[in-house]
Amino acid sequence: MYLTAGLGVEASKSTIRSIQPEESQASTPHTARRAPETAAESENAQDHPNGVKMSNQNLSTSQAPDHGLDTWRQLHIDQQPTWSEHEDFESTIAELNSVPPLVFAGEVDAMRQALGEVAEGRAFLLQGGDCAETFAGATADKISGRVKTILQMSAVLTYGASMPVVKMGRMAGQFSKPRSADMETRGDITLPSFRGETVNGFDFTPEARVHDPKRMLRGYHTSASTLNLVRAFTKGGFADLRAVHQWNRGFTSNPAHERYEKTASEIGRALKFMEACGVNFEALKTTDMYVGHEALVMDYERALTRIDSRTQLPYDTSAHFLWIGERTRGVNDAHVDFLSKVRNPIGVKLGPTTTAEDALALIDKLDPNREPGRLTFITRMGAKNIREKLPAIVEGVQAEGAKVVWVTDPMHGNTISVPSGYKTRRFDDVLDEVRGFFEVHEALGSFPGGIHVEMTGDDVTECLGGSDAIDEAALADRYESLCDPRLNHSQSLEIAFLVSEYLKNRA
Repeated sequence: MYLTAGLGVEASKSTIRSIQPEESQASTPHTARRAPETAAESENAQDHPNGVKMSNQNLSTSQAPDHGLDTWRQLHIDQQPTWSEHEDFESTIAELNSVPPLVFAGEVDAMRQALGEVAEGRAFLLQGGDCAETFAGATADKISGRVKTILQMSAVLTYGASMPVVKMGRMAGQFSKPRSADMETRGDITLPSFRGETVNGFDFTPEARVHDPKRMLRGYHTSASTLNLVRAFTKGGFADLRAVHQWNRGFTSNPAHERYEKTASEIGRALKFMEACGVNFEALKTTDMYVGHEALVMDYERALTRIDSRTQLPYDTSAHFLWIGERTRGVNDAHVDFLSKVRNPIGVKLGPTTTAEDALALIDKLDPNREPGRLTFITRMGAKNIREKLPAIVEGVQAEGAKVVWVTDPMHGNTISVPSGYKTRRFDDVLDEVRGFFEVHEALGSFPGGIHVEMTGDDVTECLGGSDAIDEAALADRYESLCDPRLNHSQSLEIAFLVSEYLKNRA
């Protein structure tokens, strides 16, 4: 099992200990700071490139090797909170430095190896979950719904691809979001934008929108409880392949989903054949599920970085997999610099402005040893751009001989606003980008390695279309996302069945 809250559980033979910020750097917030009170204090301060004063005093000295884990503090950085209370920030970071890891080095290594199989074309990656998790949403029902949907999608994809599916939840840490503007205006009131619940609150009030560092602690503890529930679900019989198949039969029994009945029936016959052959179904009652999130709030990620006692190498123990967003992927910027230093598998979102040169520079920085499974490119071009923009990038990477995992995010490039004010996505656009992704890789002989979707196990009405024909008038019925629209349970399964058909035809 590759999920544990790290609370007294030895998940691997490795042990990971806390490492404090290196002596030459400070664990201080990226925000305006008070002026030094003494000349000595002034001499022991350094300037951040973004204009932040960072004190060097009262730092714990680590005896661990210098991995350059704090060089990011001297680089350009975007999308960071402006923590308001210095005392709260320092005490919060001190506590995060001492908490148990959420994941362990051995688990991270196992995921990197699994992604290596994807890079070689021998496995497929499925990643799904909320756009932005909420603390209130970390309930057994909500988490089981997401896990159930991922398991259902995975079963269908495994059959279509005829290969293992690496399952990853976009959960247990997806509490922070980049924003296009620092401030939000409603009427004549302007307040800081909502940046996810580890930074500030969603309610449009001055109190809720304060950037509160203590929220990082709640994010950590909520992630721990989420991981424990996922572990229980995936190792306690909930993931039994026969039960998952019955869930899918319930989906295809709906007349609106009749076209998928043939695939579901084929899976059922395959399971009966396996049973007749004496296959041990006990082994099919459990599964491995990893978790990942966007590494956005650098203070949180740095505080949860630990040194593996086996190798003396650093691991970001906030998740198995971390990705860098489209807005923060500058090759010489802070996010890329920090994640180049940790051993986790790393993803990078690539939008339509990405060039082949950009991709190659990211490979050189994040995967200099060309290790299959280390680097995943998650393309988010939009349905209108995918066929035009993606080929040059893939060809550039192929010419370099690098083995990256190619994944499509068909969600973020297809967001629209409707007259009612809701942000939404058209199911047909999402599907068209997936189709274009497969077409490009088929033409170039590269492997379409996975799909990354924002989804939920609930019957929300946030994305238009699908077999249930959600229209603009229905958006208000159950629009629950705090940020971007998600595929509901039915739409998620429909995507899985359609991708399964692509994979089956490709095979």
